[in-house]
Amino acid sequence: MKMRRKRKRRQSIWMLCLIPVFLLAACGKGSGDSSRETLDYEMVTEEQIPPELKTIMEEKKQAEFKLTYTCDGFLYLVVGLGQQETGGYSISVRDLYLQGGSICLETESMGPTKEEAVSGTPSCPCLVIRLPYREEPVVFL
Repeated sequence: MKMRRKRKRRQSIWMLCLIPVFLLAACGKGSGDSSRETLDYEMVTEEQIPPELKTIMEEKKQAEFKLTYTCDGFLYLVVGLGQQETGGYSISVRDLYLQGGSICLETESMGPTKEEAVSGTPSCPCLVIRLPYREEPVVFL
């Protein structure tokens, strides 16, 4: 009886470990995968952000967040780092592509360098990009 429980427990643990692997497989960077399509996007300025999206971002800016928003035929992808103690932080797009039926957004967060003069004022860095509306789910990497 104990052996069956142990075996089931091991199987459960293995399954829990494999689930994230399968979920992320759709956005893998395998070489030679021809089903990967680079997507065009544009960086959005403060003035171009829809008012309702600005409100949502303002509510979430204290903590790290990732969200999607649709408006007027566009899909907005937003990444926020949350409140940082100083200025000098930024987020950049590494890659945006369609693969395995999902829109995959890879971003990179950067902090101030030791040589960089930064303000002592707290900051809440955000990245907002938009692309023509698409129905595929978005995966933030």
